[in-house]
Amino acid sequence: MRRLFWLAMGVTIGALVVRKLSRAAEKMTPQGIAGALVEGLRELADAIGEFGADVRAAAAEREQELRAGTGLDAPLPTGEQVQLPRRGAHAADR
Repeated sequence: MRRLFWLAMGVTIGALVVRKLSRAAEKMTPQGIAGALVEGLRELADAIGEFGADVRAAAAEREQELRAGTGLDAPLPTGEQVQLPRRGAHAADR
């Protein structure tokens, strides 16, 4: 019974070692290296896209905060016309 147990243990360990070595050898082939490179580039592109989306969302949120703080989006009072100061050479023509 002990011999059968150790035989089964040896066969199991041997099979696991062979599988690990086969996977490692497969990763070292040109196709395996190319596949890993493609996967890495895909993950990098996804991360850059997510970063860009986060930056755009934060910029839009900050712009809303600034507009609310400065009153740029506030409606003009009704019935009143606002005269903006004139600048440049044509300002002297007034």
